[in-house]
Order: sequence, then structure tokens, then C-alpha cells
Amino acid sequence: MNTVYPRLVRLVVTGFGIPEDQVTPDATFEDLEFDSLALVELAVSVQEEFGIAIEEGAVTSQDTLTRVAELIDNTGVKA
Repeated sequence: MNTVYPRLVRLVVTGFGIPEDQVTPDATFEDLEFDSLALVELAVSVQEEFGIAIEEGAVTSQDTLTRVAELIDNTGVKA
């Protein structure tokens, strides 16, 4: 997860306009005010950024950035 988490943070900050000071390891997507459409957009962005697909429903509004970074890392990130 050493490079996944910072890349995920950058994706959330730049792609979704979330202020960087709100993006913490324990922030949930609900905390960041992601609705269901934003979570779908996040899955598409993750696929583009990391070269992996996240199954529908694998990420919920209650998930933290750390948990999603671990999910991405465990799925197998492509450069």
C-alpha cells in the first residue's frame, strides 16, 4: 500500500474536488460526502488510475480511504 494510498488521495482531491485537509486515512466516503453516483465514478477513476476493476458494491460510503487503498493493493495494482 506504500504507493497506493497517496495515489488514491491525489485521485480524490483532484478528481472530486475534495479539500486535501479533509482527506485522512480514517475518513469515510460518507464523511467526504460521496453519494452512490460518486462511488461509481470513483470505481471508474480507480480502474483508469490503477488498471484494476473494483466490483460493483465493493466500496460503500462507510469505507475509509485506507480500506479502499488496501482493496486496490490486494487486487493487484498495475504500474
